[in-house]
Amino acid sequence: MAIPTNRLSELLARKGTLLADGGMGTGLFEIGLSSGAPGELWNLDHPDRVEQVHQGFVGAGSDIILTNTFGANRYRFQLHGSVDMVREINIAAARLARKVADAAGRTVIVAGSMGPSGEMLEPIGERKASDVEEAFVEQAAALKEGGVDVAWIETMFFEEELGAAVRAAERAGLAYVLTMTFDTGGRTMMGLKPEAAIKLPKRHGWHPVGFGANCGVGPAQLIDSVLALVKGSTPGDVIVAKANCGIPQVGDDMKVHYSGTPEIMADYAILARAAGAGIVGGCCGTAPEHLAAMRHALDTRPKGPPPTYAEIEKLLGPVKITTEAPKKT
Repeated sequence: MAIPTNRLSELLARKGTLLADGGMGTGLFEIGLSSGAPGELWNLDHPDRVEQVHQGFVGAGSDIILTNTFGANRYRFQLHGSVDMVREINIAAARLARKVADAAGRTVIVAGSMGPSGEMLEPIGERKASDVEEAFVEQAAALKEGGVDVAWIETMFFEEELGAAVRAAERAGLAYVLTMTFDTGGRTMMGLKPEAAIKLPKRHGWHPVGFGANCGVGPAQLIDSVLALVKGSTPGDVIVAKANCGIPQVGDDMKVHYSGTPEIMADYAILARAAGAGIVGGCCGTAPEHLAAMRHALDTRPKGPPPTYAEIEKLLGPVKITTEAPKKT
């Protein structure tokens, strides 16, 4: 199936390296969302606050913003008794992001966030991939109706679920970006290494705009994932890096705080670009002040050669090496 021409590919061709956004959940928690509450419902209940988070990311210089729909699929919404609201919430979320993006005065891509279903698929679990695919089709179609430019299929662990989401995006007529999470010894939960994961599109006939890593265990380890992704890539592949803002820690206030500073995230952005990423952003814990530092670094510092592990560890902290190149010095 042919993937439609999309604005993300066009912007990549024009700018070379793009800055994605930060942690939507982090932003919502900062302005009142209770821990454990479904932030996706705020697309209807508090649209002004969702817009506020998007605006913070755009104001910091993001070229791409993700809709507030990470868990907005029927399986996750069953937990909240909101299955009948899937379409409405995804459309509303897409329109909120679209409104902010279109008012930016420059090209800002709206990506429809599609996170895991929360189900265990066959052969590990009992849920059929075809059932999950239908749930993703419902979400992708609503995101497209709301005006997203691309689907952003993120934080995936299972090859089977990734495939279900890809088929759904294609059925909805959306271009798509894919990211997986490598945080168990440099592998996904199911044991897939980055250099093997990036070969999945070619094996299955998928055509993502970009493929990469998000979340995980901090920026240093994510750079290692980027190096491994590049090692397994082919010319023309766009690598995505969207790291957590350091390591999560529970403070005296019993809230989760991340160890990354704006300076650390700026260094991470530069190292990610040097390692081969064409789209760089933040995940959990990443706020506008981190993104602003990343934007400034990308705009003012020259692109260097792929970093050594000594350089990564000096700037970002320890790395558990999962690929053979480049050698640690």
